[in-house]
Amino acid sequence: MSDQPRRPRRPAKPYSRPKKDPVRILAFEALRAVDERDAYANLVLPPLLRKARENEGPEKFDARDAALATELVYGTLRRQGTYDAVIAACVDRPLREVDPPVLDVLSLGAHQLLGTRIPTHAAVSATVELARVVLGDGRAKFVNAVLRKIAQDDLDGWLERVAPPYDEDPEDHLAVVHSHPRWVVSALWDSLGGGRAGMEELLRADNERPEVTLVARPGRATADELLAEEAAVPGRWSPYAVRLTEGGEPGAVPAVAEGRAGVQDEGSQLVALALAAAPVEGPDRRWLDACAGPGGKAALLGALAAERGAVLLASEKQPHRAGLVAKALAGNPGPYQVVAADGTRPPWRPGSFDRVLVDVPCTGLGALRRRPEARWRRRPEDLDGFAPLQRGLLRTALESVRVGGVVGYATCSPHLAETRAVVADLLKQFPDAELIDARPLLPDVPDLGEGPDIQLWPHLHGTDAMYLALLRRTA
Repeated sequence: MSDQPRRPRRPAKPYSRPKKDPVRILAFEALRAVDERDAYANLVLPPLLRKARENEGPEKFDARDAALATELVYGTLRRQGTYDAVIAACVDRPLREVDPPVLDVLSLGAHQLLGTRIPTHAAVSATVELARVVLGDGRAKFVNAVLRKIAQDDLDGWLERVAPPYDEDPEDHLAVVHSHPRWVVSALWDSLGGGRAGMEELLRADNERPEVTLVARPGRATADELLAEEAAVPGRWSPYAVRLTEGGEPGAVPAVAEGRAGVQDEGSQLVALALAAAPVEGPDRRWLDACAGPGGKAALLGALAAERGAVLLASEKQPHRAGLVAKALAGNPGPYQVVAADGTRPPWRPGSFDRVLVDVPCTGLGALRRRPEARWRRRPEDLDGFAPLQRGLLRTALESVRVGGVVGYATCSPHLAETRAVVADLLKQFPDAELIDARPLLPDVPDLGEGPDIQLWPHLHGTDAMYLALLRRTA
């Protein structure tokens, strides 16, 4: 037996309760809702923020907290593909074997480390504390180990390691660097054309947070009224558009709260303006919005129709969305009607309308700035599901317009299978229809494409990637 005295044991550290950070807990809850319920962040986040602001606890949730929570949610969703590649390089198992809640916490941590100016030690410690609260101490140790590996390099360094060289695989390189699924990169490139520079500009624009754009509904509000708001500047192209450059809460704008103005991307406004400006032969009294929900375009079209003494019929298949259309049109300066009807089996007679807008359901690849989670939720096979509906709605629209009248076919997707392919197919079925050159109808807007249709782009126009083709019945 040794005569050396034993070293006294160090007393065990007392257990410390995890610190609850309301900002990061809220961001985690939003990400879980997006993942578990297929919810959209722009629908989930506002009520969570409102509830947090109403909390009367000792730590008041202020505007800075709301801004940080919003950045954490949207930033994590936009860069999810990049962060998945980085996390995959730091764990010893396939990502599909990592529990989704754990992966959400890791992604939040990766965004703080690689996509924000939050100091490294603060990003790691705050995310580990979040893991302790929502996952437990055991899995928090795993989170801590992975985040410390991620923290060893910055975003550029990680991209050099996890993205294939551009010369070897251009599409996969862009997919990892700019966080888009490869099939989406390929589809956007087919539609955009051109070389690497333009494509990278588009993908970067998809990852930027869009400004809030308002529309002053003619006869009910003016752009000048909206420009009196703090940090409000004119729209780029639409005379009715006003941008809130510092975010801001649209509901706090009196004209928006009263329904005289609304939130509407400028691309959607341009679609309505182009249809309203298209020349028709003969009377111009009856307008139709055949897929009117949730009502943004219908409200603008209804106001424009009222200025000319025309009547708008707004049709929407889903009753609850028809209710949103009715709310958007309430107070319209002229007559209108809202019906809940299937646009492929309409209750109106053929040839009833002078102007028809059909903004068809689509993959939404043109609005990835606003709904970043859609890029991960959509699949190439979704195109096959939308194709019959898109063609059916355009067919009915062409049947609904009279000879000499105009149909506007619009999508919030630049995918060729949802745009030019649909129009080309229907022109074969309707030899008495012709394409109108829509570009002269928006004379101040550059880079609208080869025509006669119009394709808008986030990086060129600051709008969603809206598509519009105008067709006239000739016989």
